[in-house]
Amino acid sequence: MEGPVAQPSCPGSSSPQPYVSKDPPVVRVTEGPFFSEVAVYYQHVQEVVRLSNVPGVDGLSLEISCLVDIRDHVNKELALRFSTDIDSKGTFFTDLNGFQIQPRQYLKKLPLQANFYPMPVMAYIQDRQSRLTLHTAQALGASSLSSGQLEVILDRRLMQDDNRGLGQGLKDNKRTCHRFRLLLERRSTAEKGQDGRPVSFPSLLSHMTSMHLNAEVLVMPVAQEKPPPPTPRSFQPFSAPLPCDFHLLNLRTLQGEVSLSPRRTLSLRAAGPSLSLEGLLAFILGLSPLPRRWAGLGLILFGTSLAACLPASPQDDSLPSP
Repeated sequence: MEGPVAQPSCPGSSSPQPYVSKDPPVVRVTEGPFFSEVAVYYQHVQEVVRLSNVPGVDGLSLEISCLVDIRDHVNKELALRFSTDIDSKGTFFTDLNGFQIQPRQYLKKLPLQANFYPMPVMAYIQDRQSRLTLHTAQALGASSLSSGQLEVILDRRLMQDDNRGLGQGLKDNKRTCHRFRLLLERRSTAEKGQDGRPVSFPSLLSHMTSMHLNAEVLVMPVAQEKPPPPTPRSFQPFSAPLPCDFHLLNLRTLQGEVSLSPRRTLSLRAAGPSLSLEGLLAFILGLSPLPRRWAGLGLILFGTSLAACLPASPQDDSLPSP
């Protein structure tokens, strides 16, 4: 990981240059039984890289946080660059709203800013042996300006309009903290067979890392009341834990015409590493049976049958009434 790089923020700008701080950076190294971290303090950015020594998702990736403040810059962008020996050949991957991964290709004939793409959740580069995935907790712009490199824009300050619809410069910058997780994986033979397809799929570990970063558990303090409040009634909609590749998106009460309806709606999202694109389309169209990992989900939900929510045949697309 090279660290921050700075580049001019204007059309036709040159290649980014390494960030140079006015004063030498302060480096702090911490080692312990549970985690080790390196903190580097520059003039405009504070970067902390932590490696946890714990079981589970926490211990399988690097945790990176960058505190950025470029309010005294003029027409500059601050980016974070990762340099590796991965032979990516100018190809990198970014997600589309966290649901689909799109391959991108660096084109030299385009200006620098035209080679950056939105990165809502993750971006990665890969070759036949390895894949390096950068997970983000906030939507940013990413690119790969050279083979084996991955750049992500941390902040941008512009004094004039860039003719992109805003109508003014970008001068409302704030002191902002960006959080990432860097995951290095060895590719399997099955994953190599997906090369050349118009879409790509993260691994199950990559999905778990992204959910751990973007849907983390929040600890909320509760004030002690006297007398204590009555114990709320328990609600157990599942007869067994959900599979690890299922994410609970929403659980809410439906609104009736007069009052709240006794019906509930439950939204689940299944990660996509185990289903190919062709298999998923065949399942939606009713041309293939329910995948094995979903077949037991109807037994987990009390009184719910997933088969009742699917068309009886490709020609019959009517859904039965609940």
